[in-house]
Order: sequence, then C-alpha cells, then structure tokens
Amino acid sequence: MLSLFVIPGHDRRLIPEGRLSGPMPWVIAIMIFLTVLATAMGLAFAEAGQKVSDQLSSRATVQIIEANPVSKAQQAKDAAARLRGMDLVDEVRVLPPEEIEELIAPWLGQTGSAQAGSQAGSLLEDIPLPALIDLKLVRAAGTSELEALRGAIGPLAPSALIEPSSGLIAPVIALVRSLQWIAFGLVILLAMATAAAVIISARAALNTHKETIGVIHLLGGTDRQISRLFQRRIALDALLGGILGLICGAAIILLLGMQLSALGSGLVQSLELSWYSWLIIGFVPILGMILAMVTARMTVMGALKKIL
Repeated sequence: MLSLFVIPGHDRRLIPEGRLSGPMPWVIAIMIFLTVLATAMGLAFAEAGQKVSDQLSSRATVQIIEANPVSKAQQAKDAAARLRGMDLVDEVRVLPPEEIEELIAPWLGQTGSAQAGSQAGSLLEDIPLPALIDLKLVRAAGTSELEALRGAIGPLAPSALIEPSSGLIAPVIALVRSLQWIAFGLVILLAMATAAAVIISARAALNTHKETIGVIHLLGGTDRQISRLFQRRIALDALLGGILGLICGAAIILLLGMQLSALGSGLVQSLELSWYSWLIIGFVPILGMILAMVTARMTVMGALKKIL
C-alpha cells in the first residue's frame, strides 16, 4: 500500500488539485503581478542611474565669468583652442550666446505670457551671462583630470570655473538610487506576503484533509510523502498564478514603456529595460514557485510534527 503514494497519478487523487478554481492561484497571480512591476521599476531605475552616470562622468563644463563681453569672448576662444590640443579632451564645444539664453530663459519666465517674455528678455540683456564650454573627456572626470584642465586654461582665462557635469545632476541621481532601493524593498515585502499567503493556504489544506492524512499515516505513509503531496499542489497553483501575473505585468510594462518613449525626455527614455532585465523579470514566476514550494514544505512538515 505504501507504493500507492509514490506512483505518479495516484497521489493527485488523495489531495485534489484545484487548478484555477481556488483562491490560491489568484492570490499568487496578484503577488507576482505586483512583484513584476516592482522588479521592473527597480531594474529600470538602476539602469537609468548607471547610464546617466556613465554619460556624465566623462563630461565637464567650463564657465568663463567676465563682465567685459569682448574679453570674455577672447578668453573663451583661447581656452577652447588650448583644450582642443590636450590628449585628455575628446571634444570641445563653445556654446553660442543664443543657446545660453535659451537655457536660462525658462528660469526667468520667458515661457509664460508675452509681457513676462518681454520682461525676461530685458533681464537677459542686463545679466552678464558667462561663456560656456562643453567638454567630453577620454576618461572619467576625476580630481586629477579637473586639476589638469584648470592648470591648462588658468593663464588664458583666470576667471574660468570647471565643474564636472555629474555634479550638476547629482541630486537627480541620488533620487533615482533611492527609488531603486525602494522598489527592491517592495520586492522583498511582496515575497514575504507571498510566503504568508502560502502558509495560510497550506494550513487550510491540512485542516481540510486532516482525515486523509490520518489514513495515510495508518497505511504507513511518512511525513515527507505527505508534505510532497501538498508541495506539488501549491507549486502548481503558484506556477499557474505566476504565469498569469507575469503576462499582466509585462503588458503593463510595455504599455508604460511606449508612453514614456513618447515623452522624448532623455532621462525618461533611459528608463528602458535591457534584455537581461527582461530575463530577470521572466524568472520571477519561477522564483515565486520555488518560494511557495519551500514554504509549503516547511509549513506542512512543522504542522505534521505537532500533530504527531
């Protein structure tokens, strides 16, 4: 009679599998759906932060602050010529005054009404804007690289200031990193919630099949064989619910990705997921099934020891 419990097919009759009829697969589907979204958000923020950091780590900005426009233009020209001759510098671009005015105009209200625009225009004429030189370096702009740039253009432009581009967007990078860890924290919380749901489901199944378990014990069945029955049932529920949650989560991610791409913002477009991120997301239902199996086994084994 003991061989009955190890013959494929017979053990399913002892603990019927509910497929999608019970609440467990739907609970798992909701948990996996939320986990997929949280994982995608964390991976997207991680990739975006890395991309922006890599792009800006090798860039720097030179500001030449000079009240005399003629002297300022000459210093900018001499500094740019000197920078182009350095092995450290890959590209040098002197921003024209019109582009500098476009950058600062929104901060003065030029994008508002016509009256506000005229007032901002007059302010731009009165404000002595600095000359800006955008630099692309051959390697990351560290302290030694910045000192080399300062030493090269110092005699030509005494009022020049050199700032790494990464420092200008550091608060944004810090925010992206914070959102990344919040997303991964949500993944951990959802995993704990999934485990709790599996524990509740396993205990309920034990109470429902208490008489069956007693008969199996009388026939010589071991606790490990009994736990395997519940483990298989919960694993199937978790797999079906996980696949459903993955499909719904992937659809939402693709929809949001298309909407974000339509915005045209560089930082927003950097939130796109790479192929290996999608591979990680695809493993979420499998990891959820493994978590459900291990949790169910531990719960059932612990409960059976208390019963006996």
